[in-house]
Amino acid sequence: MTEQIGFFLLSWLDPSLLALTAAGTLAGIYIGAIPGLSVTMAASILISFTFTWEVNAALALIAGVFTGGVYGGSRSAILLNIPGAPAAIATALDGYPLARRGEAGVAIGLSTVMSVIGGFVGIIALAVAAPVISDFALLFAPRDYLLLAVMGLLLVGTMSGESLAKGLFAGALGVALGMVGLDPMTAEGRFTLGTVQLMAGIPYVAAMIGFFGVSEALVQLHNLRVKPVKQDVSRIVPPWHLVRKYLPLSLRSSLIGVVIGALPGTGGDIAALMAYDQAKRTVKNPSRPFGEGAYEGLIAPESANNAAVGGAYVPMLTLGIPGDAVTAVIIGALFIHGLKPGPMLMIETPHLFWFTVGNLTLANIFLLVFGLTGIRAFAKLVECPPSVLIPLILVLSVVGTYAIQNSVVDVYFMLGFGIFGYLLKMYGFQVGPVVLGMILGPMIDVSWRRAVISVGDDLGFFVEEAFASPLTLVLLAFMSFLLLSQVPFGALWRRLRGQPPG
Repeated sequence: MTEQIGFFLLSWLDPSLLALTAAGTLAGIYIGAIPGLSVTMAASILISFTFTWEVNAALALIAGVFTGGVYGGSRSAILLNIPGAPAAIATALDGYPLARRGEAGVAIGLSTVMSVIGGFVGIIALAVAAPVISDFALLFAPRDYLLLAVMGLLLVGTMSGESLAKGLFAGALGVALGMVGLDPMTAEGRFTLGTVQLMAGIPYVAAMIGFFGVSEALVQLHNLRVKPVKQDVSRIVPPWHLVRKYLPLSLRSSLIGVVIGALPGTGGDIAALMAYDQAKRTVKNPSRPFGEGAYEGLIAPESANNAAVGGAYVPMLTLGIPGDAVTAVIIGALFIHGLKPGPMLMIETPHLFWFTVGNLTLANIFLLVFGLTGIRAFAKLVECPPSVLIPLILVLSVVGTYAIQNSVVDVYFMLGFGIFGYLLKMYGFQVGPVVLGMILGPMIDVSWRRAVISVGDDLGFFVEEAFASPLTLVLLAFMSFLLLSQVPFGALWRRLRGQPPG
């Protein structure tokens, strides 16, 4: 026990590791806040710089960037309605309306505190329940990942605005866009129109920046005469009564983040959307209607996506299976340093496990410190007049998109989707379901293929196996509940009885 505590506190007591963790967290916050500069990209670049370092130093820096980057995407989502990362898409639904109300300071302060709470829940789960959660993750068959992706797609109801039909259309459109490119199994072109540029598929980050960033800039062109809202940043630290009031919701959302984060290939984006959906369904008296600046709609996804960080480490350290793209990069870093992630890692190098737990805890503390600083400067972005803010949004969108792959083609994609997103908004469509469909479409495709191949293309056996699995039955029941909850039975009943709607 004494040795475990020593390994836990190693990065706390070593000044160099302490400084690297702090620097990584601070850098991650600002990298995550810039659209297009993903945490995965930053972690990949860091490996090329740290492969000659000691393993503890490399992991300390990467853990800091990971923790700060997942949170950082919320800042641009709240202030500019441009999610810095897919995990912040749900944050923008209520975070941006809060900023439009002049409450950017409260929104960022609440998102910081709740992100830290979610991060601690994920770390506790990693330290206490890692073997249990990793065993649970192994129970998921390809068909279960298929159901999980379909469930995520059914969540378009939470992002559809006033029209579920328009939300379903937008989600289906996103799935179709996500299928563009080479088939993952046969390498045949799909919807490529014979062009080389489409063979690699449509980069969903470029599409996300276009749909959220450029389209928002075009929408704001209609409001050039509207004076910017003065932001109240007199109190950055959120009031204790708000933290206490929303703590149960934060804990529930964090548990969702841990479980979803521990499932290989899912990550914080799906966790945030599922947490947002459960908040919308379970909160009876929200502070405001969801989508119009509800604190609950901000707290749930922010708690979940940071809790997913600890969850993603669980299968990586215990099974050698990455929980998301960043942990896949971290596995590469471990291999470079002569370590083999998996069950033997816990036996041969137990100190590495407790060092990681301690390092993530330290990064989470730095996240609280750095997350509550610089808010006044960030809030000034929203107070800029549209004549200044719109060019700034466009410049950030172009730079962020080009930085993904140093590709001008990606910039063209971004601008095209920005104009398309503007037209969708003008006709009452939400762009969030389109991006969600682009993310989940390939997951649905690959999971379906793997599920069918696993039963030898025998659909009868596929159904038999599905109904014999308790986990699959639970997912089917929950998916059915999601589907039925979207049906307006009251309106249908009134229509059948010939009564007016309402």
